[in-house]
Formats: sequence, C-alpha cells, structure tokens
Amino acid sequence: MKIDSSVAAVVTGGASGLGAATARALAAKGAKVAIFDLQREKGEAIANEIGGTFCEVNVTSDESVDAGFDRARTAHGQERVLVNCAGVGNAIKTASRSKEDGSIKHFPLDAFNWIIQINLIGTFRCIAKSAAGMLTLGPVDEYGERGAIVNTASVAAEDGQMGQAAYSASKGGVVGMTLPIARDLMSEGIRVNTILPGIFNTPLLQASPQNVKDALAAAVPFPKRLGQPEEYAQLALTMIETGYFNGEDVRLDGAIRMAPR
Repeated sequence: MKIDSSVAAVVTGGASGLGAATARALAAKGAKVAIFDLQREKGEAIANEIGGTFCEVNVTSDESVDAGFDRARTAHGQERVLVNCAGVGNAIKTASRSKEDGSIKHFPLDAFNWIIQINLIGTFRCIAKSAAGMLTLGPVDEYGERGAIVNTASVAAEDGQMGQAAYSASKGGVVGMTLPIARDLMSEGIRVNTILPGIFNTPLLQASPQNVKDALAAAVPFPKRLGQPEEYAQLALTMIETGYFNGEDVRLDGAIRMAPR
C-alpha cells in the first residue's frame, strides 16, 4: 500500500516512544494521522507538529475507543492504516518471600488483569473496530487490498524475564492472534503483522540511570546499543507498504535473547 495524502492512519500510544516515531514517519509520507493516547498534552503537541488529530482514548473502554475512531474519521476519513503501540508493563514475581520478614505473597490478580486488558484486549479491541471500518472502503489495487494493521508485541513474548509473567502473557497473546486475524481478514484485503521490539530507547528507559542503559546496550549482540524508535517506525512502514507482508511476527532486537533476569 502506498502511503500518501489519500491515506488516513490511526496510531495508538502515539504520544510518545514507538508510537510517536511512527506517527511522525507516517505523516512525513503524507498520511493523515490520528493519535490515540491518554497523554493529552504530549499527544496534542505531536498532533500539532505533524498536522494530525489527537484523540484522548483509553483502549480498555469500548466507549472511549468508539469515540476516538469517530473523531479520527470525522477529521480524516476512514483509516486504512492502524498501528497499535499502546501498552504498559510491570515486574512482579508469581510468588515471592519477603526479605524483611519472610512473609509470602503472590502476583496480585488485579495487576495481572490490568496488563492483559491494555496490552492484549485493548489491542484486539482497536483491531476489530478498525477492521470493521476498513471493510467499508473500496480496494486500492487489483489484488483487493483495503488496509494494513501493525501490532506491537515484545521479545518478552518469546523469552520473558523474571517478573514478566503478565507482560509476557499479554505480548504472547498479541503474537498468537496475529495469524488468525490475518486469516480472518484475508478475503477482505486487510493485512496484519506484528513487531516484537527488543530494548528500545523509549521515555520509560530514558529515565533509567546511565549505567543501567549502558549495561542493557552491552547485552545486545550487534549493534551494541539501544534500539531507536525511528527504527521501529521504519519497520512498521515497511510492513504497511509491502503488499506481500502478511501474518508475520518479526523480532527487532539486535539479535538479543533475554536472560532470566
């Protein structure tokens, strides 16, 4: 699919990090971009920068997501591109013993559910609602292509670390549903792919001490550095623009395989 001024796009989690880089990359190609995020100030600033539209959206809410798509489509028309970058993480052991008093606790189930609701169900919610909208469009080529969807998982989907049970489960779910969704939508000309980022220089990581960032970069086989959000955006655009790219889960990680901790 050619990305130009005729293409409307939605990027969830577009106010920062991987999503912001992708929103900028799409806009640089001419696309009309709507940013879905809860960070209003940052989201509006990026939307103003790229000539797009900010939509305050909570991906765990049907009503909020519906309102976001309504606002985005009113501004730009029905989207042909959806990039799902909204996500959160936590680090809690399944069960553990306190070093202070020896008391035992387990992973709070509400904290586990929170991760699943945002990272997995929130991603599927946006896919389903966007795909339903894409079905109203005509094809853009002789093969019947109507749209392209890119999701964000993580290398934790395949080699999650200690404390990442919920996060790994949520991202593993995104990987697991990529091919079935691509098959669900194949007759409608909508392609679906997923990126599994490794250790990226996002705002969350930027807050870490320099020695921590240096150690993480040193663990990457090659190149020995953190991934840049622009590299994620480049792969997302490749998945969108390459018509034979469908049903794939691709690691973007400098060949790292995460250690247990």
